[in-house]
Amino acid sequence: LYGIPVKGTHAHSWVMCFGDEREAFHEYAKALPNNCVFLVDTYDTLQGVRNAIETGRWLRETGHEMVGIRLDSGDLAELSIAARKLLDEAGFPNARIVASNDLDEYQIEMLHKTGAKINVWGVGTRLATGGDQPALGGVYKLAAIRERDPETDQLGPWQHRIKLSEQPIKTTNPGLQQVRRFSDENGFLADAIYEVDQPPQSDWTILPFKNETPLTLPSRLRAEDLLVPIFRNGQRVYDPPSATEARDRRQAQIDQLPDRYARLNEPETFPVGLEQSLHQLKLQLIQEAKSTIPQA
Repeated sequence: LYGIPVKGTHAHSWVMCFGDEREAFHEYAKALPNNCVFLVDTYDTLQGVRNAIETGRWLRETGHEMVGIRLDSGDLAELSIAARKLLDEAGFPNARIVASNDLDEYQIEMLHKTGAKINVWGVGTRLATGGDQPALGGVYKLAAIRERDPETDQLGPWQHRIKLSEQPIKTTNPGLQQVRRFSDENGFLADAIYEVDQPPQSDWTILPFKNETPLTLPSRLRAEDLLVPIFRNGQRVYDPPSATEARDRRQAQIDQLPDRYARLNEPETFPVGLEQSLHQLKLQLIQEAKSTIPQA
């Protein structure tokens, strides 16, 4: 599917449909002899591992090899260590141990630190729902407008617009904007939001949203504009990458993010902010908008 090999295991219901677990594993092995990952925790996890080993021996006798087992409940660290010992002693050192059960990046890191003998992480629920932030708190706001001349029917120049708010984060940024990412040989440095037709001609100065302490970025740095048009005038103007290309780009981007921003525990906030001239324009428009508000 999308060039990605489809892998998986059977469900608990498969085991429960048979008289016992050994029979369920044996029938599964007959049906899919080259893709056997046995779910071992329907009744008793370690006994399930022993039953998987028994079926694995039968597979080996018929010219096939068990892929591994899957743990889906209990103390995954402790059970994986015990399961690894049983598999190795039985002559299955290459059998993989798959773990699932509402895993996320924090649990996976904890299991790594506790010495869990897990080879494959099955992440489903937390991957699909985004546990930390299940919804994107973003909205569209008008940032610029062009008026049509009624006599010539021509569009005039862009005019800046701004929406004020008692909450600074909800005061909008004016103008047609682009985001430029700066990096050097050590990875990403900062993202600058700037007016598309007013990029600085020399060094850049941005004011990060986190603290608004000016950050200067020399023009010699590597830079990439991030916003790419997908549609223009109702027509698609972008060829999407394949799933493999998207995955490779994602990994390459993560590899360029310094550890202080990428770490799970107490990461620093990556600098993102307005380029200085856009920041000054925003302050000017805020003052102009406030001056039109009648005083109580």
